[in-house]
Amino acid sequence: MKKGQELTGKVIDVLFPNKAIIDTEEGLVSAKNGIPGDTVKVRISKVRKGKPEANIIAVEEKAPECIEAQCPHFNICGGCTYLTMKYEDELKLKERQIKKLLDGVLEPDGYKWEGIKGSPLFEGYRNKMEFSFGDEYKDGPLSLGMHKRGSFYDVVLTDECYICDEDYRIVIKAVLDYYKEKGYAYYHKMRHTGYLRHLLVRKARFTGEIMVALVTTSEINEDLKPFTDMLLSLPVKGKIVSILHTVNDSLSDVVQSDRTDILYGRDYINEKLLGLNFKISEFSFFQTNSAGAEVLYETAREFIGDINGKDGEKAVVFDLYSGTGTITQLMAPVSKKVIGVEIVAEAVEAAKENAAHNGIDNVEFICGDVLKALDDITEKPDFIILDPPRDGIHPKALKKIMEYGVDRLIYISCKPTSLVRDLELIKMYGYEVTRAACVDQFPWTANTETVCCLGKKNVKPKDYVEIGVNAEDYYRIKNSEKESEKAYERGLVTEE
Repeated sequence: MKKGQELTGKVIDVLFPNKAIIDTEEGLVSAKNGIPGDTVKVRISKVRKGKPEANIIAVEEKAPECIEAQCPHFNICGGCTYLTMKYEDELKLKERQIKKLLDGVLEPDGYKWEGIKGSPLFEGYRNKMEFSFGDEYKDGPLSLGMHKRGSFYDVVLTDECYICDEDYRIVIKAVLDYYKEKGYAYYHKMRHTGYLRHLLVRKARFTGEIMVALVTTSEINEDLKPFTDMLLSLPVKGKIVSILHTVNDSLSDVVQSDRTDILYGRDYINEKLLGLNFKISEFSFFQTNSAGAEVLYETAREFIGDINGKDGEKAVVFDLYSGTGTITQLMAPVSKKVIGVEIVAEAVEAAKENAAHNGIDNVEFICGDVLKALDDITEKPDFIILDPPRDGIHPKALKKIMEYGVDRLIYISCKPTSLVRDLELIKMYGYEVTRAACVDQFPWTANTETVCCLGKKNVKPKDYVEIGVNAEDYYRIKNSEKESEKAYERGLVTEE
């Protein structure tokens, strides 16, 4: 096969996260964003080490079980992947993908696989959206929404987005109309000029509170009272309790703050989850699917089961990468003490306030990198919960975590490719996965959450160097640490 060659074939499988395997007349080809059973036309984009990669340029025949996409933006914006599948078929596909990844590093019959749990909501489920300002096409009219699939620049107005509810659609359309009339320019990433950057909208599923944050450069000193009044006049079903203006003059295309002003109300919204109250600020991490988060945390809590410390006392629990402290607080009633470690200062402050508001006094939140923070904690854990960001756990931090030698631990992952990389190393420290399941937090997209329960094998020492492995296994451990660290630092834990 050669670059530029066009072929027709059938999608026979889709690997995580969205890598379609297409059977063509000249052999197997991989491409992004295929649907199982579709017959597609592809164009070869490159051939690397004898493995051809392609782009799907047309769907010639849909799979018999396919449905019409519920969203007019599907295949235009870069958000959803599986909107032409029935939800039950999407769940089956995701379950196969995760099980295949896990079985690649675990004994397939060596752990209890508990399948996938679907989201209670799969329409309008998102509680946070970050929209970008841009143009519909080069030098075209101002737009606000999601980036066009395959484009770094063009922005699609997603005012009928299927995965966010009607209030988001009302807000985004009103803000775009407002700034079209103003005639302000968006921030151009290459020229580093322009005013409008992003619009962040959060809506709490269970309280209905809404936050709207306008992100701009400091290029214009705009009077934002008319903008605030416009938002407050919108016929939303929820309640706008927070309107913010965030100034961001950084060159990178990320939503961050050099300065944030409160234009109306407060700088946070309230959400309720599993009987607890949570204060959510502009940048604090919170699961983007509140209803699905309840399923995820209930699953994790059920996997954890009964935990005890020494001599039958309540356990000391470490919740590493604790975010706004959801799991930390859920574990508090059955623990002697729970220590949450999180690197985002804003999330730590929110976690402290949330715990105080919920009347929970046996938790401690530490702001810092897990790798360094563990050196300053004097307590020793009886149980550890790991819920790292997408790139997983740095191997040096993982080494420190493993050296505690706890009998059991829980690993919650939003990116299974990072999970299985970490599991390969964790196994070498004398642990094995006993139970695993996935929870679909992100319907219609290529992502899902995975929960693993791990137990320490029947070995005596705490330090992995002393677990009685032979010399060959010992050097495998050391080499795995080095290779894993190289991959982590080079950013090789990618979507592929």
